Amino acid sequence: MKQGTFNTIVLLVAFLISCGVVFGWIPAIDKEDPTTGRPQNPILHQIKQAGPLVAVLLTLLLMVFAYVVERMLTLRKARGKRRIQLFVAEFGKAIHQNRLDEASKLCDNQRGSAAAVLKAGVDQYQRLSTVEDLSPEKRLTETQRAINEARLLEVPFLERNLIALSTIASIATMVGLLGTTIGMIRAFAAMARQGAPDAIQLAMGISEALVNTAGGLLAAILGIVAYNVLVNWVDQFNYNIDEASYVMIELLKEKEG
Repeated sequence: MKQGTFNTIVLLVAFLISCGVVFGWIPAIDKEDPTTGRPQNPILHQIKQAGPLVAVLLTLLLMVFAYVVERMLTLRKARGKRRIQLFVAEFGKAIHQNRLDEASKLCDNQRGSAAAVLKAGVDQYQRLSTVEDLSPEKRLTETQRAINEARLLEVPFLERNLIALSTIASIATMVGLLGTTIGMIRAFAAMARQGAPDAIQLAMGISEALVNTAGGLLAAILGIVAYNVLVNWVDQFNYNIDEASYVMIELLKEKEG
């Protein structure tokens, strides 16, 4: 699935769910106590009174969860079948013993980003080994180039949607601040009435401000934490790929003598 299509689907689904929750489910279950006349669930009642921006905040929150789940599944797939350290050790042993076909098969069985990069390198080296008039330095240079090109293809795959998470964290703060401002405008408008202030409108305005503030902060905090954790994982993947590539090139240099 293309990246733009995936983002559009996530946005639409999250928005529809949010609208259903805020404008359908919450009003349906927000009932008053028949004896006291007070809401049976004060939290849901406050959310209902917080205005339409709550649906936007809930949409951003659901998008954060969707991107986190997508990234976790993708990075788990990029890790490969076995631990990267075990794979690199076995791969390096095959290269050291000049078993290039076996090294390529190990990459096919392992899969993942590191295996894809190493397979590009070992396959390129095997192809160049059949060229008789090619110097060892040129062969190693072309092998390194194939590794670098494969790595450039894998890095965007690992970093996909991380910018979206960072953007959502920033937008959520701004949307929450906008809801806070609207709520305070309503509260001050209730206080500015002639005679006694409208206590109901004053309470609704303050409630709207606080709910939107809490919603914006919640979505922003989760987005920032998820972004930092995922960036750390991607950096670890890149480090493992660089380390495995370096080990491979050094072994090939030793083999070329």
